[in-house]
Amino acid sequence: MVSDLLQPRDGTPPLLSTPAEFEAAAEVLANGTGPFAIDTERASGFRYDDRAFLIQIRRRGSGTVLLDPESFRPELTRALGPVINNQEWIIHAAATDLPSLAWLDLHPGMLFDTELAGRLAGFEHVNLAAMVEQIFELHLLKGHGAEDWSKRPLPESWLTYAALDVEMLLELADVMAEILDSQGKLAWAEQEFRYIMSQFAEVSEPAATTWTDLKGISTLKRPDQLAVARELWMERDSFASSRDLAPGKILPNKVIVEVARTLPRSPADLARTKGFPGRNPAAVKRWFRVVMRALKSAKNTWPTPLPRKDGIPDRRMWSTYYPEEYEVLQEVRASIDDLGADLAIPGENLLQPATLRTMVWMAVHTQEIGDPESLFEALADYEARPWQIEQVGALLSKALFKN
Repeated sequence: MVSDLLQPRDGTPPLLSTPAEFEAAAEVLANGTGPFAIDTERASGFRYDDRAFLIQIRRRGSGTVLLDPESFRPELTRALGPVINNQEWIIHAAATDLPSLAWLDLHPGMLFDTELAGRLAGFEHVNLAAMVEQIFELHLLKGHGAEDWSKRPLPESWLTYAALDVEMLLELADVMAEILDSQGKLAWAEQEFRYIMSQFAEVSEPAATTWTDLKGISTLKRPDQLAVARELWMERDSFASSRDLAPGKILPNKVIVEVARTLPRSPADLARTKGFPGRNPAAVKRWFRVVMRALKSAKNTWPTPLPRKDGIPDRRMWSTYYPEEYEVLQEVRASIDDLGADLAIPGENLLQPATLRTMVWMAVHTQEIGDPESLFEALADYEARPWQIEQVGALLSKALFKN
């Protein structure tokens, strides 16, 4: 029978926000034992970047601490770093939390990702609440994940929600390790965890982005369109960064691309652009000036159409323009999905879809891969883990080199 887990077993911890409180929390954590269960709450839908506005840490013998890093980030790092760095961390969906922790110069020495463990173990639902309910018959309080966690003061109900996110993580990791071990998959999971850690080991700040990273920018083919997209992105980025606002709240990416595609020639045209806040006269006036500034700039400064970064066509183009490659891709994908069903592992966890497309393209189209040996080398070059190569290598080789 499922029971509601409405409160942390030791009550909702206070939110700690000063250097002295950070030092005291670090001492408490240092006196605990075993791995650290860690989670973060961010505000990327509200703020300019994805930095952590709340860090939750739980350790056996220490309980749970809730930390507010915003006003004293260097001080938090100095307090916590010596205690939790290079130790074992338990995180659910680690790739979402590790970047903001890395920006604070906080890095694990070992990692156990309970969400990924659930995928490899064959769980149908791998969100934290579903896994806790399935294993422990406890229903987690949910509902505040998409809030503006930069808000202060944080409501008590939000702090309770945040504390509950790490309440059962240590126990969940123990059970998932046992399940994976019984399935013969624990070594596979450990390779995955090391790979995730490696992706953020050298990270120290948010990755720089430019207008060329706009989703849909490749659909713009003319220099005047690209000039408008660039100018709109630069204006938006300057405004967003100076006010610490999420860029998408100011002007969504798809709107920038649509404005650049249609090139409105009047404020009224701009106001009618799909998705544009046309009922805001000030916004219409401001952004139309940006469009005109781009179109009146010297043409020799306009960008030229952007080349593809990897030389591999978008997957949506394969069936129309590359039928031979598409047929092989579909065949191999079906075989990997069948293998995944046998292993109770999603096909995308056996081999990332982008890596699969790359292998097929290089074997069938460019013929850079011509035999099993070069295939295995290419898989490793594209960061397929040894366990993945062991599982899918022969299958891929058979499909790609039928002769």
